[in-house]
Amino acid sequence: MALEEQCSAPPRWRPVSLTHVEFPDGDLTGQVLAYTSLLPIAILVGFVTLIVFKRELHTISFFGGLILNEGVNWVLKHILREPRPCAGAHSTVFAEYGMPSNHSQFIWFFVVYFFLFLYLRMHQTNNARCVDLLWRHILSIILLGMALSVSYSRVYLVYHTWSQVVYGGVAGCTIGILWFFITQEVLTPLFPKIAAWPISEYFLVRDTSLIPNILWFEYTVTRSEARNRQRKLGTKLQ
Repeated sequence: MALEEQCSAPPRWRPVSLTHVEFPDGDLTGQVLAYTSLLPIAILVGFVTLIVFKRELHTISFFGGLILNEGVNWVLKHILREPRPCAGAHSTVFAEYGMPSNHSQFIWFFVVYFFLFLYLRMHQTNNARCVDLLWRHILSIILLGMALSVSYSRVYLVYHTWSQVVYGGVAGCTIGILWFFITQEVLTPLFPKIAAWPISEYFLVRDTSLIPNILWFEYTVTRSEARNRQRKLGTKLQ
């Protein structure tokens, strides 16, 4: 009965505008750029996944900076109130105003913070310095390409003007630099105390800021523990 009533008087449906991106029909470049502009959503999903499974304080701080950056963008949009180009070109947009570009500000915050993390925060390993520097440079080039692609996509798909994208990038870079040094100079010294809080211990929140290469550390510890358990299991079976 309820289904029949819905069919006889259907409601007005609205898409989830957060992930709704339009591109010109038959334009392959526009389609690729439309998917590229969804990278900020993928980054957010990646952060939530890392926080749930790793629960590392610096990752939480990085994510907090992204949320702060989004808040600043919302405030700037509603202060400046500059409309998007070609009003009515898109049926659905997440925000009415276009200055500064949310996507541009987000991706440049992420990329600049990651640059600083790679070259200032991470310590170089003594046994593979050349290889370590090489993969950092390669990753930096990939990140730079991501940022430029996302920024260009917003202009190509007529969601923003060049000025809105450029100012968004400047805002994202500025906030990214400021948040990195706040994390380094203010928050990181507090991480050991925060990790020792009862609530942090209950939720297994940890501080790995003093471990130079966390990937190598986790690998060696896991491998050592697995071998110890295998030896114990083999002893019991004999």
